[in-house]
Amino acid sequence: MTTDLAAFAAEKGVKYFMISFTDLFGGQRAKLVPAQAIGDMAEEGAGFAGFATWLDMTPAHPDMLAVPDPSTVIQLPWKPEVAWVAANPIMEGSEVEQAPRNVLRKLVAEAEAEGLRVKTGIEAEFFLLTPDGMQISDPADTAEKPCYDQQAVMRRYDVIAEVCDYMLDLGWGPYQNDHEDANGQFEMNWDFADALVTADRHSFFKFMVKSVAEKHGLRATFMPKPIEGLTGNGCHAHVSVWDLAGTTNAFADDSKELGLSDQGRSFLGGIMQHAVALAAITNPTVNSYKRINAPRTVSGATWAPNTVTWTGNNRTHMVRVPGPGRFELRLPDGAANPYLLQAVIIAAGLSGVRTNADPGPRYDIDMYAEGHTVTDAPKLPLNLLDALRAFEADEALQAMMGTGFAGSYVKMKTQEWNAFVSHFSTWERDNTLDV
Repeated sequence: MTTDLAAFAAEKGVKYFMISFTDLFGGQRAKLVPAQAIGDMAEEGAGFAGFATWLDMTPAHPDMLAVPDPSTVIQLPWKPEVAWVAANPIMEGSEVEQAPRNVLRKLVAEAEAEGLRVKTGIEAEFFLLTPDGMQISDPADTAEKPCYDQQAVMRRYDVIAEVCDYMLDLGWGPYQNDHEDANGQFEMNWDFADALVTADRHSFFKFMVKSVAEKHGLRATFMPKPIEGLTGNGCHAHVSVWDLAGTTNAFADDSKELGLSDQGRSFLGGIMQHAVALAAITNPTVNSYKRINAPRTVSGATWAPNTVTWTGNNRTHMVRVPGPGRFELRLPDGAANPYLLQAVIIAAGLSGVRTNADPGPRYDIDMYAEGHTVTDAPKLPLNLLDALRAFEADEALQAMMGTGFAGSYVKMKTQEWNAFVSHFSTWERDNTLDV
């Protein structure tokens, strides 16, 4: 683990460091710092005007300093003279409460104080589009059921293999890559890890995929529903909780239903109880609700939930338990902030453990065909505004995430919603011009 960035630069031949933080909307912000200056920056942090990013600040706020975490440093595989390092924002000597990485770090510490070490893995889906973002980049990718299409994945071999090679070199343990259920869509998987490590890797993965795609004259997007009628970009999260040593899975108990321990069941109960409010974080954009409330896609299924239900190894529900000791949350989409995604999972789950929450009945039906028979399960929000209102009403989840963060997030996201509804669309003219 790196502790001295100056020594890292000297050893690796790094000329510049990207000191990077992620704002409330998932935007990655960075200062490019010469290696000769990294000593001071490593101690004091790189200065930013928070108002110039998507943070709840004004031009009158003092400098926000992003203090790099040396343990996260990654030499860019495609440009080795540059290294990326995640940073923790502070202001006037105190951590910025609304900064997403700080929110996650606080919750990781809370879980660890109770003897719990949360480990997660994510399935980051993305599309490869033309540079203008208007069309799928591969004109031959037209199959009605394109999932796992070997011809289509090989036509984009140069991009996929380059990214996978980089993950192999970085020691992430990538283990499979595929063409996904939509034309032009791909998924790449790597090993699960501690929640903060997964969040840092998720953040860097998005940066890396976009950079490699641009290098090949393409555009990568993690937008939840970039192409009407096709399956959207999910970001399924696999969750397990271990002891502090990371050797014993606290979720695993072969004597229990689906191999999920009582503690694991309570953690899942917290996810279920807070799910409607959770969507404000896991599905954070206007476009997100085109994915989780979508009509049937060209391939025949959206692969996204619209109801708060859980099951065994069945992909039509919001949560599935594919095997002992872990569960998969299928709600999040590609727009989810890498740090807030992990934070809200821990917040909801830890709340469930503390209250011994019951996840409710398990359903083993095909929700796409028989979902109408489930009448006692909450529906997921229909739009971003409904999700924000649910999050505002969930005082327990807000308290777990931090009231300072929660207030800023709702304020900024409500402004985004208001900007959306004030926009005049072609649909309005087409449907109301002659009323």
